[in-house]
Amino acid sequence: MTNKILLLVTMLSYTIIVSQPFMYLIALKHVQINLGANSYIEIRKLLDVAMRNNYRYVLYIAVCANLSLLLVNVKNPGGIIFITATIAFIALIAEILLTLKGSLPINDVINKWSADNCPVDWTEYRRSWFRIFRYRELVSIAGFVSLLTGIVFKNS
Repeated sequence: MTNKILLLVTMLSYTIIVSQPFMYLIALKHVQINLGANSYIEIRKLLDVAMRNNYRYVLYIAVCANLSLLLVNVKNPGGIIFITATIAFIALIAEILLTLKGSLPINDVINKWSADNCPVDWTEYRRSWFRIFRYRELVSIAGFVSLLTGIVFKNS
């Protein structure tokens, strides 16, 4: 029963995490690429405030649940749940590191801009942010698919 609860909590928290990359793949990147400087700065600032206030809690839950899932399944290191949860955990740590070392520093720079005062090369910052986010998309989706694979094929 513990394993099932941990799988559920890990999967739910991972679903929230991976929803951001999926929304960027579907629409948000295209929208932001087509915004002018003032609109882009405004939306980036608003998104950053909302994400900083809420996203960390989802990450805390995902890390704790995923790590607990690993600890519960460590007795079966060759089992599909342990293997796929390990891959998901590594992807989650990579997502966090990419966010802390890549996305957030760029957000900090953008947050200092105003609509009246942004650098001429502001599109380079946007390009850099999307380049880092592409890696975040890849690791988040890979971790999610790994975890989902473990759940789907655990009794096969």
